[in-house]
Amino acid sequence: KCHLNYLKMEERIKNLLDQTNLNWNVRTESIQTESGITIEDKIALVREDTNGIVGVHSDGYRPFQNQELFELLDKVSNMTGLELTKGGCFKEGRRVYVQMKSADLRLGNDLIKGYLTGINSFDGSTSLAFGPSNVTISCMNSFFAAFKQLNTKVRHTKNMVIRIDEICKGLEGVLAQEQIMFGDITRMSETRFDDVIKESVTRQLFGIKPEVDLYDNDAISTNLRNKMSRFYIDLNGELQGKGDNMWGLFSGVTKYTTHSLTKNDNTEVKMFGKVGVTEQSIFNKLVELV
Repeated sequence: KCHLNYLKMEERIKNLLDQTNLNWNVRTESIQTESGITIEDKIALVREDTNGIVGVHSDGYRPFQNQELFELLDKVSNMTGLELTKGGCFKEGRRVYVQMKSADLRLGNDLIKGYLTGINSFDGSTSLAFGPSNVTISCMNSFFAAFKQLNTKVRHTKNMVIRIDEICKGLEGVLAQEQIMFGDITRMSETRFDDVIKESVTRQLFGIKPEVDLYDNDAISTNLRNKMSRFYIDLNGELQGKGDNMWGLFSGVTKYTTHSLTKNDNTEVKMFGKVGVTEQSIFNKLVELV
């Protein structure tokens, strides 16, 4: 019976890896100069299916294979009942993400879907990390608990398997964090904002210093003013559906960063980059006001 359960687990994990296009491993290779001199204490991580280099590290770096990630998620699923819903990679496999479906929150006509998001990298840009993230169904705008804000992190070392066991034991805290976030969102939806708060959010979103007059055409470049105009359009659309409250204000931010920031898919910059950190900082500051 145990053997059959193991085979079912292996088949389940393989199917998930195939569905997310993450069914590949990386191998470790030494690095040499053109003249054949081996560079000591350095290794390259190479994707086995494409032979593409996805990272260069010191020899103490321990890659966490995609299959290991999904084996961990299988344990999480058995513990929590959460199911894997989405996954993929960026930069030819250098960065990997997975999402498991968690709880939902409904505010009037607005449905906020919760996910447990895991991120990993082979290029050294992140450690292995988990945290809550959310998608607002009213306009499909999404925001992520930015990587720098996640508490559940494991560095890529030879002892990381020990820490991963700690992650499994601590995931209840991550799910509790999501409920706290939902409570924050509910209070935001019940709190109105004024022009001072709107201006503060605008400055933080675009990195505008306090001494700059937002209404001075000479102080704001044409490019920045166009971006601000696009943000105000997105914001007004969200406020019409959600009301003049803090949640509507923040939803305007996430709609802009999701749909208008660039013409491309902004998932990567929201999950791994500065945009996600800015979003999370704005969210935290608005929560302090409710």
